[in-house]
Amino acid sequence: MTRTTSAVARALERIGRLDPALHAFIEVWPDEALAREREAAARRLPLGGLPFAVKGPSGIRSFAARRLIAAGGSPVGATSVPGPGTHWQTWGLGAHGRTVNPWRADRTPGGSSAGSAVAVATGMAELATGSDGAGSVRIPAAWCGVFGLKTTNGLLPSPDRSGLASAGVLARSAAAAEPYLRHVLGGGGPDVAPALPLPLSPPVPLSLPLPAVYSEDLGFAEVDPEVAAVVRAAVDRLVAAGTVRLLGRDAALLDPVGAWTAVRGGSPDDPEAVRVRRTNDERLDALLAGGALLLTPVTPNRPHGHEGPGDFYSTALTWAFNLSGHPAASLPAGFTGDGCPVGLQLAAARGADVRLLAAARAVEDALPAAPVPPTGGRAG
Repeated sequence: MTRTTSAVARALERIGRLDPALHAFIEVWPDEALAREREAAARRLPLGGLPFAVKGPSGIRSFAARRLIAAGGSPVGATSVPGPGTHWQTWGLGAHGRTVNPWRADRTPGGSSAGSAVAVATGMAELATGSDGAGSVRIPAAWCGVFGLKTTNGLLPSPDRSGLASAGVLARSAAAAEPYLRHVLGGGGPDVAPALPLPLSPPVPLSLPLPAVYSEDLGFAEVDPEVAAVVRAAVDRLVAAGTVRLLGRDAALLDPVGAWTAVRGGSPDDPEAVRVRRTNDERLDALLAGGALLLTPVTPNRPHGHEGPGDFYSTALTWAFNLSGHPAASLPAGFTGDGCPVGLQLAAARGADVRLLAAARAVEDALPAAPVPPTGGRAG
């Protein structure tokens, strides 16, 4: 068996063994996946049959999926998204039940790209597509202990008429996400060309330490002290390693909840929403000037139970970047004392997606390698 064939076979074996407990998939396509892998090998396509998952029932028709398939990727199945009545979309509903967090089965994996994060975290796919309208890639990435990237709004086609949602990718690491940027953002004809030109090759050179601004709360969020402590410890480690250099800039944004709700509800010209967006855009441009990164926790809370988040907005620290359009990523930062993964969010200037991925790789190199979750998660 060749290496490429074994990659898809391995992914399918893990789906068969693990998904009955995790419920990350709504559909699995073993015959099609193996056939695409054989075709990729025969045609010597660059991805060589890379097994990937697509988000939700329409994911196979997405721009990203089409680009990955054209490059020789092999979709193994469609992953879970929220079921009915899940207003804040931090759940998933697989073919046989609710999607569970692979670290703690009594907690949600986040969402709405729920199954995509679980599939990647447990090795059922090497990467997965997602979409992010308020944190729907970054939140499950953070809560499942994997890498997640929301691309610059408008960079790739999106069916979301509000303009808030952007395509994204989930992978075990920033390095593992590189095929997505290389082949999805790499053009390929008038029907699949990216909306913005990006210098994808050669790799973007970085000079360390990277200038960065750290904010625990963006000026308005109430953050779980233990979540904040985990992220701050990761940032301190980055500073000590010479990976980042903190700047004395204050990230005092306005709470975007009302503006996001107005835009999502079809009222982008609401005066208060316009004021909040304009103010935050100006402040973010100042914070990110000179190629600086903005570092924050991904969520103010740890993964909540399947009953819901209670009074917390899990999106409090993510949806500002959906309104502003900046690319943002989630990287594993560590764990709370009760075994819940915590994510470190990196945001960069609009259109700087490739540089952001390069920065995320540098950050990964300075932090402990993210562990693999126990099979099926644990409760307690």
